[in-house]
Amino acid sequence: MSTYVAIMAGGVGSRFWPASRENKPKQFLDITGTGKSLLRLTFERFLGLTEADKIFIVTNDKYAAQVKEHLPEISDNQILREPSRNNTAPCVAYTAFKLLDLDPEANFVIAPSDALILNEALFVTNLEQALAYTAANEAMVTLGIAPDSPHTGYGYIQFRNESDGGVYPVERFTEKPDLETAREFLNDGRYLWNAGIFVWRASTILAAYEAYAPEIHALLQQGAGCYNTEKEQDFINEFYPQTPSISVDYAIMENAKNIHVIPAQFGWSDLGAWGALYHESPKDEHGNVLRGEQIVLQDTHNSFVRAPEGKLVLVGGVDDLLVIDEGDVLMVYPRNREQEIKQLRGVVKDKFGSKFL
Repeated sequence: MSTYVAIMAGGVGSRFWPASRENKPKQFLDITGTGKSLLRLTFERFLGLTEADKIFIVTNDKYAAQVKEHLPEISDNQILREPSRNNTAPCVAYTAFKLLDLDPEANFVIAPSDALILNEALFVTNLEQALAYTAANEAMVTLGIAPDSPHTGYGYIQFRNESDGGVYPVERFTEKPDLETAREFLNDGRYLWNAGIFVWRASTILAAYEAYAPEIHALLQQGAGCYNTEKEQDFINEFYPQTPSISVDYAIMENAKNIHVIPAQFGWSDLGAWGALYHESPKDEHGNVLRGEQIVLQDTHNSFVRAPEGKLVLVGGVDDLLVIDEGDVLMVYPRNREQEIKQLRGVVKDKFGSKFL
């Protein structure tokens, strides 16, 4: 049974504005300062699990050329080009239909392109364990992250203490809780963060769609005979926009009964916003994170400063700030109010149109 990987890379990354833009969202940026984009880092991580020709990228149609630029070793058929943004449920179904057509026994991982993984060897080991389980059982498996704080920005997975070789049945999924509930989850010990990393056979997940998301299944099943041919894109362009916009968590994971989880501790962070990047980045002796070659700080603490190449940036007498200079946009904002950035982006759109988005 062959292992496939699908990387979801179609989002805008609005909470990483003004670095992440409509024409070049965060998955194509060197956010981590390693010289590689998040997409490139994610792709190379999965090369430890399977071959390059079995790694597929699901993205918005307008980003297909950028995908090829960052991943020149993949073929056009490995890029699934969504004509509309309909959340993750249609995206997963499209991927499953395409892989099922390629290989009726396809066993695959689907994961976002923007996670930070510190222990990549353990990450691959956990995925191999999940793939072995889904190969042998009609099951859907997710990797759950052991929480180290009552985080309110993540969804949670409650599991039952009935281990099958380190794989546990899922009791329920809970979307982002309030702080009091998150503390209860942390103290309970049977809750994990939902990292959005899923493992299943194409046939298993499509059976779940038929049962719990029949509208999506019926629409995309009409493409049988088109997938992996020159007719695929025309079919997708016509029928994909007709699918409901819903997440795979709501459509499938909160309804299906055969879901299991592997508790994992491979050093995961969802790089969803500037605060997560600040938390995971090395800091100077004053708690500052610097991204730029010509940055001078005076009496500045616990701040994140990002500057473009060739730009001299001087910051003084401040604490806990985000200073993000993208050339045409300079954002100076309290670090503890980073969740407002998505709304701030909307204010900019209302005032200036899409010019700075």
